[in-house]
Amino acid sequence: MSARIVRIGVGVVAGVATLAGIAGVALHFSRWDVEPVVLAASAAPYLMCGAVVGAAGFVGIKQWVAAGVAGIVVAAGLATQVPLYFADGGGEGPAIMAMQANLLFDGADPMVLVNEARARDIAVLTVNELTRPAVEDLGRAGLDALLPYRYLAPGQTASGTGIWSRYPLSDTVEYDGYVLNQISATATVPEVGPVSVYAFHPVPPIYDTRVWADELSRLRQVLDGAPADRPVLVGGDFNATHDHARFRAIASGRYADAAAQAGAGHLVTYPTDKSIPPLVGIDHFLLADAHATNVETVDLPGADHRALVTRIVFPAR
Repeated sequence: MSARIVRIGVGVVAGVATLAGIAGVALHFSRWDVEPVVLAASAAPYLMCGAVVGAAGFVGIKQWVAAGVAGIVVAAGLATQVPLYFADGGGEGPAIMAMQANLLFDGADPMVLVNEARARDIAVLTVNELTRPAVEDLGRAGLDALLPYRYLAPGQTASGTGIWSRYPLSDTVEYDGYVLNQISATATVPEVGPVSVYAFHPVPPIYDTRVWADELSRLRQVLDGAPADRPVLVGGDFNATHDHARFRAIASGRYADAAAQAGAGHLVTYPTDKSIPPLVGIDHFLLADAHATNVETVDLPGADHRALVTRIVFPAR
């Protein structure tokens, strides 16, 4: 009797775990802009792992048909995640280092950020949640001496956005119609020429999922209008993960996610101000006509995100 109870228990657990895996795969492809669905999609990779538990459980109790179903779910989940861990090559050419950082208003330690930028030879820095006090603090910490060109749209709390650069900036634009500030500029990079640089920060889905989806769609339209005769570098807190179809729609066609290009895998960046470790990757670099060879996260004390650092190779002129 006890063996039968154990068998039933294992079957129930395996079934629930497999259903969690199915939910994870479905969420990865879902474009349903309802808050519970959008938020749950952030956890899709974790849910997909349930199918592994399910397959093992069904094999253990010799439920072969159910094990086969769970195995199919495992394969589907792997197909959505494994490509993130394989670099897709890239050519030779001039290279720069870039950093993306969410400052949590003026909470991030400015000296740490500047020291990291100096140590990593950062040439272009995009920031979100940039306040006027943060601009002053970063200047005192030496950022303006390190990256003397800047285009900033600071704001109250989360709205501010900025670009700092080693290279001259021109063609500065702030895009209207967004809750938070979205900006761009053209950096003139030696041996490369003009590079379009964008700093984005769409609203989080907890603000309003319809606004979130609309802003992501319109930011893609902004990128579609980028000059076709030059590389494009986009840094930002996209408030979306690889498992949100809305984000993958941006990172498609001409544009690619730098982390996927470099085979960096799941780079979790948020949250860093809780008792739990970071769980989701919502900070990204997107590139067009350029290639990332390395992407990694950097701890930023006082912020609630890890920063991203990437090495970007441009085609030789």
